[in-house]
Amino acid sequence: MRAVVFTAPDAPVAVTDVELAPPGPGEVRVKIAAAGVCHSDLHVRRGEWQPPVPLVMGHEGSGIVAALGPGVRGLAEGDHVVLSWVAPCGQCRYCRAGREARCQVAATVVATGGTLPDGTSRLSRDGETVYHYLGVSSFAEEAVVPASGAIKVRDDAPLDVIALVGCAVATGVGAVTNTAAVESGAQVAVIGCGGVGLSVIQGARLAGAERIVALDLRSEKLALAARLGATDVIDVSAADAAQALRDLIPDGVDYAFDAIGRISTTEQAISMLGLGGAAVLVGLPPTGARASFEPLVLAEADQRILGSNYGSVRPAIDIPALVDRYMDGQLSLDELVSSRRPLETASASLDDLEAGLALRTLLIP
Repeated sequence: MRAVVFTAPDAPVAVTDVELAPPGPGEVRVKIAAAGVCHSDLHVRRGEWQPPVPLVMGHEGSGIVAALGPGVRGLAEGDHVVLSWVAPCGQCRYCRAGREARCQVAATVVATGGTLPDGTSRLSRDGETVYHYLGVSSFAEEAVVPASGAIKVRDDAPLDVIALVGCAVATGVGAVTNTAAVESGAQVAVIGCGGVGLSVIQGARLAGAERIVALDLRSEKLALAARLGATDVIDVSAADAAQALRDLIPDGVDYAFDAIGRISTTEQAISMLGLGGAAVLVGLPPTGARASFEPLVLAEADQRILGSNYGSVRPAIDIPALVDRYMDGQLSLDELVSSRRPLETASASLDDLEAGLALRTLLIP
């Protein structure tokens, strides 16, 4: 099959032929309908994260189940699925407690990288092992994934659009509803209006937040943020983000979401908090990055810093529910799609994302 293979930060990302082995026990093969280009893919291309190489890129996607491995229950050939890069084992103490986003097996797959949960790869090229990215590798015509990472959804939802639910939307909305548990009437700031940040804004709207302040460098993204639920927008291209927020809301906000993941934006989110506020870290920084804050201020103001991994979602429950909300008109996803392109444009699509020119590009095999 054709797939987008990454070998090194200084080497071009290119489409090439790779071999895909049949699904093993508890796995399924999925024909990819669409794959979203995400900032996590940029971290790999920049060399900021270092999974084993060569690897097939991509972790956000959707498709149709094409084959079942031994022992798979609850899925059938032809099912429409959204891919989840957290594939819960169902057995560890976090899964048993209903905290699947913390699954120990899935965390090991993410941390060590390159394989499926059994420690092996289904991908190869000319006899050489090719590695999976976050257990998914959706920048390809097909993928073999754990069955728990192929989430069955309704057949009438457009497969290309709902690919976004597999990462950006689940991460953003989940950070609001699950990680932070934002209450009705809250005041919220969202730093960064990309695909994840706009999903945070929609999550805050659905939660009934009274004030939702969107901050970004690009006016077109702020305009879209206002259409999707932001009550206020701040263009930070020529302003200090934290000070501009304080000028608008002097007492600070209840929740500040960093949807970018730079040191500067993390520190800005913390400085935007009011009494009892929580900074929610959604965007992911490079490995080894360090932010600073004043612990005395945090303690005296009864504030919190919350890390949000994958929106703290329960994939089998939250992903179908988010698809339903899209189909019911409560969530806007079409507006997040910048373009649809063939696999061969993966490198250019990553360039556009890095330059801030795209929200989500969908690669269509």
